[in-house]
Amino acid sequence: MAKPGAIAKAMGALKEDHLKALIKKAVKARASADDILAECRAGLGEVGERFNKGEYFISELMYAGEIMKDIMAALTPFLKKAPKAKAKAGAKHIVVGTVRGDIHDIGKDIVVLMLRGAGFEVTDLGVDVKPQQIVDAVKKTKAFMVGMSVFLTTCCKALEETAAALEQARLRDQVKIMIGGAAASDLVAQRTGCDSYGATAVDAVTLAHAAAAR
Repeated sequence: MAKPGAIAKAMGALKEDHLKALIKKAVKARASADDILAECRAGLGEVGERFNKGEYFISELMYAGEIMKDIMAALTPFLKKAPKAKAKAGAKHIVVGTVRGDIHDIGKDIVVLMLRGAGFEVTDLGVDVKPQQIVDAVKKTKAFMVGMSVFLTTCCKALEETAAALEQARLRDQVKIMIGGAAASDLVAQRTGCDSYGATAVDAVTLAHAAAAR
């Protein structure tokens, strides 16, 4: 396998051609696909750090997410399958969507890319998502987290309605709800019965990791 840290560094620097060459070399050397992905995710963490420092911007986050999507597709056939007896249903699954009445999707799409790149399974419900759609998706996937995007202040009521729908379906104790978007804030999260607010896609990944660790 390539020198420890080389793949992570290439990912962090967004050197796509060099990164894929290193991964190809590692695969030929029969390195573990899990180890290769672990390095890629470490590099994705570096991308997040550079974004927080103002060195990278939204375009770089989108680019990093696309790179990780390609890498995941290439390495999936080589990944080790965990024994079914030890697998925890929904342990890494997140349901994401833009709330009912809101059709903005750019921020949501970036979050989805980053979450998938960080190793989470994501069900993207798209835009204008009704509370019942989220309830149905959580039931189906046994997700541990729901992510909702809201750009329009007039649509914040949908956050509260979705949290209430999950409560009514007796699923609220099963999931953490994080929100983001131009109309979201810590105060909005508190007022609508949600658990947390992430200002950026990097924050969403951090919140997801924290929730998954509990």
